[in-house]
Amino acid sequence: MEHLLTNEKESESTATKKVKGLMQTSIVKYFRKNIHYYILLFIPIVYFAIFRYGPIVGNVLAFRKYVYGGSIYGEGWVGLKYFNMFLSDPNFWLAFRNTWQLSIYHLIITVPVSILFALLVNEIRSGKLRNVVQTISYFPNFISIVVVVGMMKELLSPTTGIINKIIGMVGIDPIFFMNEPGWFRMLYISSEVWQYTGWNSIIFLAAIASIDPQLYEAAEVDGAGRLKQIIHVTIPQIMPTIAVMYILSLGQLMNVAFEKVLLMYTPSNSQVSDVIETFVYRMGLGNSNYSYATAIGLFSGMLGLVIVIIANYLSKKVTRYSLY
Repeated sequence: MEHLLTNEKESESTATKKVKGLMQTSIVKYFRKNIHYYILLFIPIVYFAIFRYGPIVGNVLAFRKYVYGGSIYGEGWVGLKYFNMFLSDPNFWLAFRNTWQLSIYHLIITVPVSILFALLVNEIRSGKLRNVVQTISYFPNFISIVVVVGMMKELLSPTTGIINKIIGMVGIDPIFFMNEPGWFRMLYISSEVWQYTGWNSIIFLAAIASIDPQLYEAAEVDGAGRLKQIIHVTIPQIMPTIAVMYILSLGQLMNVAFEKVLLMYTPSNSQVSDVIETFVYRMGLGNSNYSYATAIGLFSGMLGLVIVIIANYLSKKVTRYSLY
């Protein structure tokens, strides 16, 4: 009896080893077959690990005092000292207000314009014409921000700019568009619309393309024209995409286009062009106050996270669509 039990155990262990061996062999074959995919995946993983998640550790500097020649993570704990400093700094609140205003304008103008553009492109019946319109609209996205701001400065120059030459023909004095505080936000938003509308419309066009054609046929049978089909079929069907895009955009409320703002920044328009990121840049790299700048950056990031959570909750309650 004992001999039989021993044989059964040995056979079971042998079978288990065979199964494990087959599984290991199949896993090895799978990785060998798809190794090129994992090599391609390795590069973005390293990128995110180094440039996205690695710097998170540096946030500890917001609670420690940075000393030249010492550790990059600071030399001593100071608690909330730097948070209290920027919360009582009027220049920070000026930058905070400018950041929110630019971001709100961006949300209420650029996103709806992208949706409207996608709806208009979808109405183009000629495939060739649609491809031409899409190609032309995508092109500005690939132009460097430095080039875009350079173009703006050339076009709006008070001496050689074509815009000032045109308004000069009707007897209006030259306008220093790039220096006037009143023109900064309009120029920033209009350049964003020109540069990114076509590119941002791609996701909405993809959402429109996935709509069941039978819905349009049913609406047409009921007597709905093209405009009513857009209002009652297209827009409700792409509402989940719109909700998700707005939630993601709300997460960037504290982050405007830093490079563009910095290039458009002048002492004359600083009252409206100084945003959180330029303020952090000036405090950190300009004044070498790294702990102070880190505290501001951490505050902005946490505020953005809270806004995303609240926006996701409200979107789920109101529209029934959310990220999670």
